Amino acid sequence: MALHASHRLMFADLSRMSAASQAERTVLEEEFKWLLKEEVHAVLKQLQDILKEASRRFSMPSSGLESQVKQENFILGSSTMDQVKGVLTLQGEALTQADINIKMAKSNQVLHFTFRDDKQWKIQQIQDARNHVNQALQLLASRDEAYHFKTGAQVNKLMDAVMLQLTRARSRLTTPATMTLPELASSGLMKMFTPPMPGDVMVNFYINLSKLCLTVYQLHALQPNTAKNIKPAGSSVLHNPGAVFELNSTKFEVSHVQKVECVVPWLNDTLVFFSISLQLCQQLKDKISVFSSYWNYRPF
Repeated sequence: MALHASHRLMFADLSRMSAASQAERTVLEEEFKWLLKEEVHAVLKQLQDILKEASRRFSMPSSGLESQVKQENFILGSSTMDQVKGVLTLQGEALTQADINIKMAKSNQVLHFTFRDDKQWKIQQIQDARNHVNQALQLLASRDEAYHFKTGAQVNKLMDAVMLQLTRARSRLTTPATMTLPELASSGLMKMFTPPMPGDVMVNFYINLSKLCLTVYQLHALQPNTAKNIKPAGSSVLHNPGAVFELNSTKFEVSHVQKVECVVPWLNDTLVFFSISLQLCQQLKDKISVFSSYWNYRPF
């Protein structure tokens, strides 16, 4: 008799637990529906606002319209080095003017160069970062408030795609492209200046995090009989003195390298926007993951 009573109690407890479990499941499903319908779109709107601000910083002015992207002058140089000094004018993705003084190591002569009036230099890293931001914005715009997410997997797929574009955008600003010395010598940048750069000077501009960098290479030609067994330098962001390369059947050695840089505040802002956006994407994915962990199987 006592055994039957204990069985009844056990079944009653199981029934109550099942009812409680079902009630909990119902609550969780309602919360998850709310997440998909309301919170996801709130996060997407927040992401769009942040990335539109980032994109605006990158943009060049449209013809005939007053630009929101002002021209900014940046002074290059340092208190400990006077071999290279200059002023660069940056507007969005373009260096619109450069005014550079280079003190030659061999002669102590100071050479002065400026961009030609008909030239401006598009910084590929900024262009690429802007394009990745705009692709992220297109992905977000394709899921406007009228779009109904049915599953968490759909949200995760969108977040992964947006995060991929943002990671690539950030990487373009934090990882300058490598170049060989012959590539640098024959690049369009060397044709930007007046007077033309002499054959024993090369320059390169690039972005590193929030800094605009200028590197100046001073070269000297090697005698053919002394350069037979020297291996040419490979591809690098910054080449060191002693690096050797061949151009038009002549071998050159880098004798001096000077690097100067300046901080571009809006690039720093943009990197912060990327970090905040990536964090928002990850937080939304984490919320989806929390709901999925409540079920042994994944209904979404």
